Amino acid sequence: MYLAIKHLHVTCVVLSGLGFLLRGAWMLGGSALLRHRLTRVLPHIIDTLLLGSALVLAAMIGQYPFVAAWVTAKVLGLIAYILLGTVALKRGRTPAVRLAAFAAAIAVFLWIVSVALTKNPLGYLAALGAAA
Repeated sequence: MYLAIKHLHVTCVVLSGLGFLLRGAWMLGGSALLRHRLTRVLPHIIDTLLLGSALVLAAMIGQYPFVAAWVTAKVLGLIAYILLGTVALKRGRTPAVRLAAFAAAIAVFLWIVSVALTKNPLGYLAALGAAA
């Protein structure tokens, strides 16, 4: 059962990330597709499955926020990603603000993935510190 939930989770991570990139490209290009009903609904379905599978996995492996540092880092990163994503796709007042928030959201998304892969709360930032 663990592997099935993990595969669902990873699939949702990929779909969520690709969906965000696509919506960001549409935002930057001023596409009306960004306002399409499916574009507004589908990300919520994918992200609900993503979060639900994350909670099940956390329970299955006994790793919880504020107990396991890497899980805490992912949760805090998720909050930052959501906030930056809303600025990028909806709330940014200027194209420059939206672009900056979009780039920052992508960096945070990649950092969250790196935390998950390494189980290190620094994720890819650990490599940057080691190089210095």
